[in-house]
Amino acid sequence: MRIAIYGAGSLGTVLGAYLHERGVAVDLISRNKEHVKTLQENGAQIVGKRTATIPVTALLPEDMKGTYDLIFLLTKQLENRQVASFLKPYLKEDGMLCTMQNGIPEPTLMEILGNNRVCGCTIGWGATLTGRGVVELTSDEHTFSFSLGLPVPGREAMLAEISAILSLMGEVTIEHNFIGARWSKLLINASFSGAATALGCTFGDVAANRQARRIAQRIIKECIEVTKASSVTLEPVQGKDIARLFDYTNSLKKWVSFHLIPFAIRKHRQLKPSMLQDIERGKPCEVDAINEVLSEQGKKLGIPTPINDQVVSIIHRIEAKELQPSMENLKEFML
Repeated sequence: MRIAIYGAGSLGTVLGAYLHERGVAVDLISRNKEHVKTLQENGAQIVGKRTATIPVTALLPEDMKGTYDLIFLLTKQLENRQVASFLKPYLKEDGMLCTMQNGIPEPTLMEILGNNRVCGCTIGWGATLTGRGVVELTSDEHTFSFSLGLPVPGREAMLAEISAILSLMGEVTIEHNFIGARWSKLLINASFSGAATALGCTFGDVAANRQARRIAQRIIKECIEVTKASSVTLEPVQGKDIARLFDYTNSLKKWVSFHLIPFAIRKHRQLKPSMLQDIERGKPCEVDAINEVLSEQGKKLGIPTPINDQVVSIIHRIEAKELQPSMENLKEFML
């Protein structure tokens, strides 16, 4: 099987390095010329939770040749239509594009590539690109997990092959309720990535600060209410039932959910959200593909999402240079 990782930034570089290390040939493709050059010359340097230098095959998009059986997609969603159109000639007729992006990107990709050539995967670990060819692994290796699913049935055999590949790195779950798995990941990203981006910090910092934790808790609750109204059943994350643990209908359950948050994210406390990394590099971030999705669905269903709406507004103001990502932004929230 010929495999590519398109958008080999932080997560893509780690994934490619681990697969290479385990004997799977894979092309790491990135538009970042300096990153690609360093990967070619020195390999992928992993720091943080693991220290290793792993040889990889890296190339620029313009150097791609032939077609692939499987392409893992890890670019930002802002250019999904353009990226999917670019990749279409490089994907075999019976090939599969597996999107590992945040939000709910499958419908747009299916429009361009076809219903049976797209599957989705949520990733249960984090990493930060700290330099050319250097990635900090911010999650423990034992937390490595992937949730795979098909937007429409019909390619179950291919999904099993993808599962076998990813299982060389971590635990893989094939989700029959894939939309529920997508919303579970969206819940985590909207609450912790959203809050941490607005406040310029890590997941652990959000949990440690009581006001920031309250922001995350409120967004979790808002997301749960939206999924209830959407008739979506949230899937467990790493074996934990999010809805059961963090939904609340009285002050006691609210108190319990608040105090569970630091324990729930302790393995990922060093994670810096990719949205914040983009802002720090002067790039547009994916807030509209993550938090705004929650807000828009809430509006359609008449479910208020006031705290999530504030996160969207603050991040847009940060992008407009009106604010800086900082704990000072706590005062911008009306809880």
